[in-house]
Amino acid sequence: MYSVGFDIEKYLELQAKKILERIEMFENKLYLEFGGKLFNDYHAARILPGYTPDIKIQLLKTLTEKAEIVIVINASDIDANKEIGDTGVFYDDDVLRLIDDIRREGLYVGSVVISQYLGQPAAITFKEYLEGLGIKVYIMHYIPDTDYPANVQLILSDKGYGNNDYIVTTRPLVIVTAPGPGSGKMAACLSQLYHENKRGVKAGYAKFETFPVWNLPIKHMVNLAYEAATADLNDVSMLDPFHLEAYGVSAVNYNRDVEVFPILNAMFTRIWGKSPYRSPTDMGVNMIGFCINDDICTKASKQEIIRRYFNTQLDYARGKVNKSALSKLELLMNNTGITPDERPPVIPALKKAEETQSPCVAIELPDGTFIMGKTSSLLGASSAALLNALKHLAGVDDSVLLISPTEIEPIQKLKVGYLGNENPRLHTDEVLLALAINAAENKTAEQVLEQLPRLDKSEAHSSVILSHIDIAVFRQLGINITCEPVFQNKKLFWKN
Repeated sequence: MYSVGFDIEKYLELQAKKILERIEMFENKLYLEFGGKLFNDYHAARILPGYTPDIKIQLLKTLTEKAEIVIVINASDIDANKEIGDTGVFYDDDVLRLIDDIRREGLYVGSVVISQYLGQPAAITFKEYLEGLGIKVYIMHYIPDTDYPANVQLILSDKGYGNNDYIVTTRPLVIVTAPGPGSGKMAACLSQLYHENKRGVKAGYAKFETFPVWNLPIKHMVNLAYEAATADLNDVSMLDPFHLEAYGVSAVNYNRDVEVFPILNAMFTRIWGKSPYRSPTDMGVNMIGFCINDDICTKASKQEIIRRYFNTQLDYARGKVNKSALSKLELLMNNTGITPDERPPVIPALKKAEETQSPCVAIELPDGTFIMGKTSSLLGASSAALLNALKHLAGVDDSVLLISPTEIEPIQKLKVGYLGNENPRLHTDEVLLALAINAAENKTAEQVLEQLPRLDKSEAHSSVILSHIDIAVFRQLGINITCEPVFQNKKLFWKN
């Protein structure tokens, strides 16, 4: 059953107040590095029930008149056609999507920054394309790894940050975001501090990272769920030794910020004359830890760890991550005593698969009801489970045929005979399209189709690896889907 464990109104009030206080610390100019996703933060929504995926946008809309947004993209990511891991969208395309989405919310995008620029041809083309759309573009030049970030004297000189474009901003709060990690957000903020200081402006810097939550214990399930989510990035939550030494208070941060803090502090001291921060935790403005129900969020985080375990097994089976990422999840599961069977739909799916000797999917609806689906000659297990769940929610008897075999067979003929698809069974998107067509003249089909929003926050598990299409449809419907790391057949090419 879904229970709310996060106070969204309290959070929006506390978080906005904290950011405004940080702006006032400086000369009414703050560069705020936004970690994580600006939109669609489903990880946070899953482990903090009540947190909405676009809450950061809601927060920024309370600061609309004060804020402008700068988007940073790494030139190497443009050149390499790097993709966003969970969507498959290229980083440069995602910049365009971000701009559209931000503008749609009534927020102001000031510019795009291309970082680590070395004259990459694709980066030049992208810059010219953005400028053709009327978007301001600034360049941050590459500083060799042998110098960055340790060589503070070089970095804070005309050959370092001084060689970068000065980003023209017009509002007191500058949100610096990016399509993904490693884009150069922090470097963009620090470069601006250098340039602002040369212009006589004491601009500030702060960091807004949602996880790890600094005022929760390091082994709290919410923070462990963050480690599970970043298993492939080698991020590790750790106690902030600088905060403990400065204040005698334990606080949680993550390894990269702790490791780089002495260098950052040296930069702050050179730019400002004296650093206002005594620890990496001081730099943060995250107020999430004050807004959660511990019991509910702990339970939700345990479930997220299990989901991440299955998803990492899936990625490993598909060759998308290396063994170390999976080993980290296995160790985390062992250390916490969490087992895969604690995910409610797992046992029903595996039991049904054993009974039928065919792939099966189990869906746990938000009210705790379990719905099953198995593979047949007409439908895949995920399609069958989806139809059965919709019929249950609509109060339609399971024996009612919403899509008759005579309607399915021409679709199968099209798939196999004309489009060359080896799998004749209907995927979830094809089933929903067929259902939607029937809904035009069939009131029962229309009634069933109208239940789609009620699938949100359902949980599902498959006894085999599902296709990309089926996984994508489940996620679009708000269903958290996991799979056993077992291919349905022995073909090497699995992208169907």
